[in-house]
Amino acid sequence: MEYFVNCNTSTLAPYTTPLDRQKAAHLYRRLGFSASVQTIDQAVGQNAGTLVDTLISEAINMAPTPAPAWADWNNSNYPADDQAANQVRRAQRDEWRLTYTNGLLNNNLRDRLSFFWSNHFVTEIDVYDCSSFLYYYTNCLQRNAIGNFRTFISEIGLTDAMLYYLDGVYNNGNNPNENYARELYELFALGEGNGYTEEDIIETARALSGYVERGEIGCEPVTFNAERFDNGTKTILGQTGNWGYDDVINILFQQRPNEIAGFICKKLYEFFVHPDSDDDAGNAQAIISELANTFIERNFDIYPVLSQLFKSEHFFDDNAIGVIIKSPFDFYLNFLKETSFAYTDTDVSSMINYSGLLGQTLFDPVDVAGWQRDRQWINTNFIIGRWLSIESVIDELYLDNNEQFRDFALSLTGNDGLTSNNPDIIARAIIDFVLPNGLLTDTDYETAYVAFRSDVQDIYYEGGTDPIWTLAGWQAAPYQVYLLLQYLARQPEFQLK
Repeated sequence: MEYFVNCNTSTLAPYTTPLDRQKAAHLYRRLGFSASVQTIDQAVGQNAGTLVDTLISEAINMAPTPAPAWADWNNSNYPADDQAANQVRRAQRDEWRLTYTNGLLNNNLRDRLSFFWSNHFVTEIDVYDCSSFLYYYTNCLQRNAIGNFRTFISEIGLTDAMLYYLDGVYNNGNNPNENYARELYELFALGEGNGYTEEDIIETARALSGYVERGEIGCEPVTFNAERFDNGTKTILGQTGNWGYDDVINILFQQRPNEIAGFICKKLYEFFVHPDSDDDAGNAQAIISELANTFIERNFDIYPVLSQLFKSEHFFDDNAIGVIIKSPFDFYLNFLKETSFAYTDTDVSSMINYSGLLGQTLFDPVDVAGWQRDRQWINTNFIIGRWLSIESVIDELYLDNNEQFRDFALSLTGNDGLTSNNPDIIARAIIDFVLPNGLLTDTDYETAYVAFRSDVQDIYYEGGTDPIWTLAGWQAAPYQVYLLLQYLARQPEFQLK
């Protein structure tokens, strides 16, 4: 995989050029899990700022995914037999993963963000193993995904999933557990070693104590017990008092606003723009600094930062397109969205399982630091797994309905697909849509053209003795599209967004 240096020197000035298909596709690939040809073509000619406003408004006003029937179950609702109970829990977990992934396919920016935050405020369901906790954790991610970060960080710390995962339920006043206090600073708010000390962690753990009442049945919501709270004086980030949970959040944002803003805006930048924010060739650090100022000025509301970024020349700069390696979920979901191929829950479940095999198990990141993303997604085993799994996905979709492959190509080529005898014109349109920056050289294009033409004799094309081939009219054209997609799926450019 080619190493992309971040050479983006554009500013946060508004991008005012009407969107073309490449820029519109770039926007949808970053703000969601891509979009159909029809949706992207509707964006062509629009003003970026207007479209971004629409997508942000949609995300702000979107209701969370409805609660499943088991959202408030505790252990008394499960079979008495442990094996049977575990089987029910696994079924619930699979059901919610499918429900959430279908949301990723349809909820654009809101669940692109909830997915991002799940890798920031990390929990692992294999640790807390409670379906109701998973639902309420996801609900918290969705409700706060584009809201206020201060509210978000306060609420996420009191979800049952987080209290169990980072040992808050074992944080007694007479025996403080430092796990959550450490990760609050190191991973969730400030960054490792950035503006806090070991003594701050110890004192903060004392202030976070008391959320230890776990009930007697199991899988019950955690509640606060004042008798298990450390009621003594604590000094946190230079402030002394008998602090509790809410005080910790207040002190954190009062005393370390610059550190919080810089840390979070860097993570947002690296997720949405470019994975390398420290390259000297571009101006990423200046961009992050401006975004951080906006974050502080807007009292840590998330959406003004994203609005400023997504409307900018920096976001739409050519150096920002096709430079992020697709996560496994991007890899499969982008393909489904962009082709508009019909799919079933079985297809989506297969993609969830494939993603797990490629290192991205939904709701189970590798550790509290989360998936490290980008180049971590590509190694010898994972790239082979990508090739084999996407080939299987394309095979299944073709067997289900091969004519949809022709329809996809026709949606990209319009009248050319109806009338042109030149297959290279058709193949080029497909290539330049599926790959964010097309292929690198003319030779690469020619090799791809050969893959598209390989099932049809040259005499049926323009220039032959009987040029009767068209995408719309040729019986085997869906198979040609299938062959081209199979070929493209193995190319380095297909791994990028």
